[in-house]
Amino acid sequence: MNKLALVTGAGGFIGSHLVEQLVSNGYQVRAMVHYNSRNDWGWLETLPQEIMSKIEVVQADVCDATAVRNSVADCHTVFHLAALIGIPYSYRAPSSYVDTNIKGTLNVLQACQDEKIKRLVHTSTSETYGTAQYVPIDESHPLVGQSPYSASKIAADKLAESFYLSFNLPVAIIRPFNTFGPRQSARAVIPTIITQALSGFEKINLGSLSPVRDLTYVKDTARGFMAAALSKKAVGQVINLGRGEGITIGDLAHILLDICNVNARIGQDEMRVRPQKSEVMELICDNAKSRELLDWTPQYSLRQGLEETVSWLTENLHLYKSDMYNV
Repeated sequence: MNKLALVTGAGGFIGSHLVEQLVSNGYQVRAMVHYNSRNDWGWLETLPQEIMSKIEVVQADVCDATAVRNSVADCHTVFHLAALIGIPYSYRAPSSYVDTNIKGTLNVLQACQDEKIKRLVHTSTSETYGTAQYVPIDESHPLVGQSPYSASKIAADKLAESFYLSFNLPVAIIRPFNTFGPRQSARAVIPTIITQALSGFEKINLGSLSPVRDLTYVKDTARGFMAAALSKKAVGQVINLGRGEGITIGDLAHILLDICNVNARIGQDEMRVRPQKSEVMELICDNAKSRELLDWTPQYSLRQGLEETVSWLTENLHLYKSDMYNV
């Protein structure tokens, strides 16, 4: 069996963990990273040499159809993770989200169709649901574009769905709730809290403290992607990945300060607060479908995942600009 798998966005947070798990499970991996003149492969550069020696790295841009087609060629499975994901930056540069998240996804879908890929796993996001109209949120929940980012991901998801319905492309749409862990960028709330705490800040500056999030450790999320690639039941389906438990940002910050053994105040920085109608107030996952179709359940508790994340960031604090607000 051809086990060559392409991962777009392989240099990113979740992508690098997925690459690591795929190699560990015997896959041949082609890792697509965004082209840059420094030949920087992102978080892949931090992986052990025994992993990197088994990876074919290609530099490309999902916005370029030819580059995508060349990257997809000869693959059995494609995991599409490449995207612009920062919500605050989507307020500033919405057209770039259309180019990358919508047009880029169209390029991946068309290449997979032309190359007769056996399975495409497309990455969605729980942000497509907007503020919960009911909890826990199942896959039938209405989609609401409360930010340019979420709107672009809704469009990308619907394009993926259309290629399944129109052309029978074997695509599974995986909708992770908030994933966290080592290598996550400082634009996310957990690294933001930890890096400020470890840097000795007397006040932890955050946005809104009342939103509720369902947090999944990245190794569990990567396992969910792999399960979606192997399950015949996943084809044509949208499937949530999440632990099914919510926590407010304020309570999360208190847990992280305890793990870091730091005594600091937690405060709201108005610059970090999203526009009122754009803030998603509650996201809690109904993961019944992932348990049924993928036989997937989280292996890490929230506390276990947070402790591993704090440990990693303690050793890699120099990679972060804790005194700056990352958009």
